[in-house]
Amino acid sequence: MSMAALNDLQQLTLGLGFVLALFFGWVSQTSSFCTMGAISDIVNMGDWSRMRMWALAVGVAILGFWVLAGLSLIDPERSVYTTRRLLWLSALSGGLLFGFGMVLASGCASKNLLRLGAGSLKALMVLLVMGASALATQRGFLMTWRNQSVDQVQIETDALSSLLPSALAQGAGLSLASAGLLMGLLAGTGLIAWALRDPVFRGDKVLILGGLGVGLAVVLMWWINGHLSLVAEHPLTLESIYLHGAGQSYEALSFVGPASRTVDWLAGNSPLTMGIVLIGGVIMGAALQATYSGRFHWEGLHGTRDTGLHLLGALFMGVGGITAGGCTLGQGVSGISTLSVVSLIAVAGIMAGGVLGLRFQTWLIMRE
Repeated sequence: MSMAALNDLQQLTLGLGFVLALFFGWVSQTSSFCTMGAISDIVNMGDWSRMRMWALAVGVAILGFWVLAGLSLIDPERSVYTTRRLLWLSALSGGLLFGFGMVLASGCASKNLLRLGAGSLKALMVLLVMGASALATQRGFLMTWRNQSVDQVQIETDALSSLLPSALAQGAGLSLASAGLLMGLLAGTGLIAWALRDPVFRGDKVLILGGLGVGLAVVLMWWINGHLSLVAEHPLTLESIYLHGAGQSYEALSFVGPASRTVDWLAGNSPLTMGIVLIGGVIMGAALQATYSGRFHWEGLHGTRDTGLHLLGALFMGVGGITAGGCTLGQGVSGISTLSVVSLIAVAGIMAGGVLGLRFQTWLIMRE
């Protein structure tokens, strides 16, 4: 492949990513897709509707990932969630911190992108602080703390053991793609069936649109980054790389890491990447939908305590998201779609942290 063809491919994939982000922002804004909101609905009202929407999205993403792998369109062994180091304590503690922080910050990373698109200056502050703290945790002064503390607790294994289908593959003598397709069909259809089991949920077309749309967006992002962006032989290094990943690996939708790269890009220290394009696309898609539906309105902070809680929540999300390896979308949908063990641990931590954050909020209200 020539350098000119490589540049053309990069522009094509970035353009497709931006269009996909517009779609994600529009669908998520329409359906109020929000993992924190789903947890809050259950804790405060006993309403599982938005959690069923989340389960529908995860089920679609699982099916899509392993169908793509079964068709040899992507390599499940080269996703960012396939690793030799099972950082289970980092995933759990980072997830707890992120989950607690997203409650204080009125939503996770993706929700704050949607809120910014709808005119929330509060969300802008949250995203900037989250991006800065994520950058500090990823390769700044907090990186040393992370590397010398929770990252030291790990399980060394072969890379494939970080994915649940590897056990079935080894036991039944199947390839990882075949075992993953079988397990993915069971897990994906099971989640979709559970989501659609409720007649109230089945009757809400907006929630079904949200679940299907988010799940499909993740699947298409797997195809763009894991198939279309694959360069079999780079013209300079002669190595096989993914244009929009970590060189030898690729990812789907995630927002904490891209938020840190966006802050770095705004400072002139980073080139334009897929993650930055996705963030811009989600904000624009959310803004278009909010304007179209008449939901766009400017929103600011409400007093000192509101500012302090959102700053603290943004800090927790940045540090926690990098430590856990992703956010509610990066680990909660994209990661789980690969049936990653670490992703399941991270999501358990995020949900537990969310419940603790809601209890803390209730305590603050009751104290007043």
